[in-house]
Amino acid sequence: MHRLFVPALLTILALLSGCASDGTKTVRLKGETFKVELALDHPTRERGLMFRDSMPGDHGMLFVFPTSGPQAFWMKNTRIPLDIMYFDSDRGFVSASYRTPTCSGGNNCPSYASAGRARYVLELNSGVGAALNLAPGDKIELPDDLPAPR
Repeated sequence: MHRLFVPALLTILALLSGCASDGTKTVRLKGETFKVELALDHPTRERGLMFRDSMPGDHGMLFVFPTSGPQAFWMKNTRIPLDIMYFDSDRGFVSASYRTPTCSGGNNCPSYASAGRARYVLELNSGVGAALNLAPGDKIELPDDLPAPR
């Protein structure tokens, strides 16, 4: 009985630990690694990092869109100044809005648009992305198991 119980218990524990995952992945940019939350669907992309008071320096949020296109972000209800970096379908750097200020102006907050078509957007704490000194075409390394956007 114990020979069957232990492997079954280990399998169940492994499955449960996968379910308890915090939903984060890692991305690499210019040799630096960042732990990111994923924004894969419209409601999550719309909420983004709103209402948060802080974020660890090596953390961020990766927004994944179903297709590439012009993207624009705003800082509505965002309490953390951010660097917003836009990447194309080939994962190449397109443009950024560095040191983007917070905004409590509701729907009157300005938007910050990409300079070209983007499919991936990375938000990091203000100054973190700027310090990477990105140039057009620099690549972001995304996880191989990145889920498809919805």
